[in-house]
Amino acid sequence: MAHVKSLLNLSVSAALLLGAAAVQAQKGETVKIGWVDPLSGLMAPVGQNQLKSFQFMAEHFSKNNPAGVKFEIIPIDNKLSPQESTNAVKSLLDQGVRYVVQGNGSGGALAIMDAVGKHNERNPGKEMVYLNYAAVDPDLTNSKCSYWHFRLDADTSMKMEALTTWVKDQADIKKIYLINQNYAHGHQVSRYAKETLGRKRPDIQIVGDDLHPLAQVRDFAPYIAKIKASGADTVLTGNWGSDLTLLIKAANDAGLNVKFLTYYATVSGTPSVLGAGAAGRVFYVGYGETNMPGEIGKLQDQFRAKFNDDLYTLSVYHAFSMLSEAMARAKTTDAAKVAATMSGMKFKSFNGEVEMRKTDHQMQQGLFITVWKKLDAKNPVDVEKTGHNFQRVKYYEPYIASTPTSCQMKRP
Repeated sequence: MAHVKSLLNLSVSAALLLGAAAVQAQKGETVKIGWVDPLSGLMAPVGQNQLKSFQFMAEHFSKNNPAGVKFEIIPIDNKLSPQESTNAVKSLLDQGVRYVVQGNGSGGALAIMDAVGKHNERNPGKEMVYLNYAAVDPDLTNSKCSYWHFRLDADTSMKMEALTTWVKDQADIKKIYLINQNYAHGHQVSRYAKETLGRKRPDIQIVGDDLHPLAQVRDFAPYIAKIKASGADTVLTGNWGSDLTLLIKAANDAGLNVKFLTYYATVSGTPSVLGAGAAGRVFYVGYGETNMPGEIGKLQDQFRAKFNDDLYTLSVYHAFSMLSEAMARAKTTDAAKVAATMSGMKFKSFNGEVEMRKTDHQMQQGLFITVWKKLDAKNPVDVEKTGHNFQRVKYYEPYIASTPTSCQMKRP
């Protein structure tokens, strides 16, 4: 009997040891994350800021995260090209990297989704997961959705839902001019603007709807002349990077005194051209604001001190928060098991509890409408040393910005 008892004790001890080993299985491991976005061309300043953001957050989360892992970023310049993005995925896989992040341009996003999907189908046990931190074409989580793709930003339709919910109550907005980049995202902004405004404010006139080449226009004066001639009181644009910076610069040069409703006015270089003249006129819809409280606010301060630059792509925090939490819950860094854990996962991030919706892998989160204004005691953070920042006008709970999905996800 004593022999049986000692065997039983041994078995229990072994099981407990195995359990402890499983919990700590990933502790101390280095998780490599491939970063694929532009580091050259007109959009290079955006890519450079976001690469620094990922490296900064990797360092921060490596010090303390629920899984006890370390993070390392492997950057590749995709030159804003879908083909280069596909090549980057192949290069990362050759290096044994199992996680890839990308955000600038839906063309690159689709190329990565395709490359990752094909690889995973052919190589069970060596899966790769794609975290999309900024490519917002709704098709990516609808008709083209993929089990291996997780979007951390709010998509175009979600941002438009929040933006037009606010516009609905702005009686002074009567004539809107749409100007967007001529690729998937720009087309979607135009389409959703017309659909949602038609539903919420049918009295608003759309007095222009222009599409221009992505990251190629150096002088927007001809477009501004058209906007002026249209009698628009408001411009709505999904433009980002140089295409927004140069658009607003041309508007300022021409003395175009209208509201700008934007998706990306916080992006590198744009705040610097806004200046005092744009105060109260440039609005931004997104999942954060300049003066965020708590840990994220402190991290923004540290980033600014370290790089003399602004940390504005806050979905980078989502990426590490979600990955480390999922690795802790899955007790492994294995990409397939981590993907299964992230699908449908709720977790705490900088803007409250968020959810990676299981049906389409679209993050559900609250959205802010902010306006460019002079610093004050409540909003002291100086953006790009302009003496101004983006201050909260309205916050919308996740259910207000949430939009339905048509995703028919194939699960492994």
